[in-house]
Amino acid sequence: MTLQLSHRIGRMASLLALGEQIELPAECVSCVGKVGTMDLQKVVASIETAAKKEGIIHPSLYRETHALYHATMEALEGVTRGSVQLGSVLRTVGLRFSVVKGKPYNEGAEGDWIAVALYGTIGAPVKGAEHEAFGLGINHI
Repeated sequence: MTLQLSHRIGRMASLLALGEQIELPAECVSCVGKVGTMDLQKVVASIETAAKKEGIIHPSLYRETHALYHATMEALEGVTRGSVQLGSVLRTVGLRFSVVKGKPYNEGAEGDWIAVALYGTIGAPVKGAEHEAFGLGINHI
């Protein structure tokens, strides 16, 4: 039950969020997008909307939406340094995100996993007061 080196979905999601052009294995699907806001719900909604629109997750399957949510929240913990708050503590983000879904294990019965990567800036809502941030979340479906 080892990880396939060519199917590291977290690495692929990270590179896509950083703006790299990569070739995904045939078994993987992905999407990228951008979001800028002081509202945490808008970050989550933007990622979920993009993943559904691009066919990464099935719109009516709760388990896929739930897995995406947990991967997104884990990635947001990295961006916000563990305090998953934005506007309520006067912070804003400008993020590029990516979502990758695939089978990272040699054993197909392990099923699909989903990775969310976030890269961009976070800081006070004052131009020039932000700094770079990165977050990665991976969850099984």
